Amino acid sequence: MGRTNIIGIHGLANKPPRDEKAAWWRAAIREGLDRNRGLRVAEDGLPFTFVYWADLRYPQPLSGDRNREPYRPDHGLGPFPSPAGEPDRAEPTLADRIYRGLSHLQEAAGVTPVDDLILEYRLDDLWGYYEDAAFRAAARARLRDALAAAAADRVLIAAHSMGGLIAYDVLRAAEAGGTPMPRCELVTLGAPLGLAELKLKLADEHGDLRVPAALTAWTNLMDRRDIATVGDDLAALYAPNAAGVRVRDVPVINAYRRPDGAENRHKSYGYLRTPEFSRVLAAFLDAAG
Repeated sequence: MGRTNIIGIHGLANKPPRDEKAAWWRAAIREGLDRNRGLRVAEDGLPFTFVYWADLRYPQPLSGDRNREPYRPDHGLGPFPSPAGEPDRAEPTLADRIYRGLSHLQEAAGVTPVDDLILEYRLDDLWGYYEDAAFRAAARARLRDALAAAAADRVLIAAHSMGGLIAYDVLRAAEAGGTPMPRCELVTLGAPLGLAELKLKLADEHGDLRVPAALTAWTNLMDRRDIATVGDDLAALYAPNAAGVRVRDVPVINAYRRPDGAENRHKSYGYLRTPEFSRVLAAFLDAAG
């Protein structure tokens, strides 16, 4: 079966330097496994590759006081919060339901004014991804190279935010081009793949919306209060692949807070520490023996 490899790819906005960001992802993953599953994983015991693309768009990484949202350990006890204990948190919010109606109207009309506002002012890098072909190609190449290096491995891709879009594009493009890909699992974390404008662009490039052929599982984790995840659940939008693999939508509670106490329901560290992500990752690692 080869080695086990977790490939992480980050999402929107500028980031700290690559090594620092990768170390913080590792720390958040290990903290979640410890708190949620009672699994103590040594710092060098996590088979992890980090795909970093912020340098393709930002000339200088965030550092020092410029980074308002660093990783900090949560010093609580026991598992992190989950909708399993708060069922109402698993239900679509009012904003979610309103957007679903608007989304269907936008798609029917072929114009997406609501999404244009979200992408330009809240999810700016997504706007840039489609406006700048060189950036788009370079970001995809980073993940494609990581997957090629893991060709003999069992792979789990953990893709946060726009990283989920990049992962989908890379896997579907490889499928269309006949490029070999490792059989892998995908976990999307706060991915904006339900936005009407992105669905239209994905359909233009790849044809029908469906689970990429290389995937043996796709788990989509979303906090219902994360603006990036508004819209229909992905299982309703992305058809199964030929092997019958479907998207499994799983609501979570992203409990990340900045040092000043403000919450950010979209933050990667919060998603990586959820009980639901820890459960998927623990099963993946356990299957490797």
